[in-house]
Amino acid sequence: MSAASYLARRAAQKEKVRILYRRALKDTLNWAVHRHLFYPDADALREKFEANKHVEDLETIDRLISAGEATYNKWQHPDPYIVPWAPGGSKFTRNPTPPSGIEIVYDFGREDND
Repeated sequence: MSAASYLARRAAQKEKVRILYRRALKDTLNWAVHRHLFYPDADALREKFEANKHVEDLETIDRLISAGEATYNKWQHPDPYIVPWAPGGSKFTRNPTPPSGIEIVYDFGREDND
């Protein structure tokens, strides 16, 4: 394997691990909403990732990533918390857009005094 292809594969693996860690960390917040419950879970998750930090074999890394993604999919929260105003949240598009022909003035109080 050439050095360029090795480095490209390692970069792709690092990106996959980073994405998996962030997704798992965000999903941990769904299981433990309060911070005093979240921090020990986040520390345990970080220890799991740090335990395999020094693995260099590409095939072993691929197997670890696959196992991590399978574990994440198995323990993913069935009803994740969604910020209310984000897409899928309880307040998303609560107020419908005004009908056409209605003008909204956003500079209230700063009108020209002609």
